[in-house]
Amino acid sequence: MAGGLELHLEALRRELHGPAVLSVLVALIAVAITFLIWRFVQGRRSSRKAVLLLGLCDAGKTLLFARLLSGRYRDTQTSITDSSALYRVSHDKSTSVTLIDLPGHESLRLQFLERFKAAARAIVFVVDSVAFQREVKDVAEFLYQVLVDSTVLRNAPALLIACNKQDVTMAKSAKLIQQQLEKELNTLRVTCSAAPTSLDATGGPAQLGKKGKDFDFSQLPMKVEFVECSARGSKGEEGEADLEGLEKWLVKVA
Repeated sequence: MAGGLELHLEALRRELHGPAVLSVLVALIAVAITFLIWRFVQGRRSSRKAVLLLGLCDAGKTLLFARLLSGRYRDTQTSITDSSALYRVSHDKSTSVTLIDLPGHESLRLQFLERFKAAARAIVFVVDSVAFQREVKDVAEFLYQVLVDSTVLRNAPALLIACNKQDVTMAKSAKLIQQQLEKELNTLRVTCSAAPTSLDATGGPAQLGKKGKDFDFSQLPMKVEFVECSARGSKGEEGEADLEGLEKWLVKVA
């Protein structure tokens, strides 16, 4: 009986050193590494709590910022510095993000983007839907500069194109704005020389979209959505803003 037990133990020792156990150990190590990478990525994302409000001058960013925070209308003027405040999402008052309204003036916007881009969990790019047709090239150029920025590409914050001023009859729809922006961005990636902030990890120009294909927003590393909104509201100063789509999106990204 003792001899049989020794044979059984010897067989068990051989099995523990066999290929099956080695495969299990390799699988366990792979799972552990994957878990550590996931924790690292989640940790980096949780440290990014800012939602940046970007756009050209007079797109309505500052009024939108005020409406989200207080719900009230207020007269605004062109910003020359940033404004920030804690925004608590409607479904969970314990969850919050930091809203940061950045200046839209051409001489300031990239400077302020450089300052805050690393902290961005999400970006709201505000478009004046009424003036869009005459501003489309300027809007696309600024958006292009954002999208080819190496930090933005690496962190891939959620991106919302907020088509503001929908209370005005002549406002362009979100669908038309998307189509026009894709067309302009497709042209810009061919004709624009890369700026110093538009370099990828290898030091070469960042590629917008997929080479050899017409650009569309689905090709980007971040999720891009479009909403129609009105910071002013259909009743002007006395009425409520129409920000339902934007507020639902903020709940998702918070």
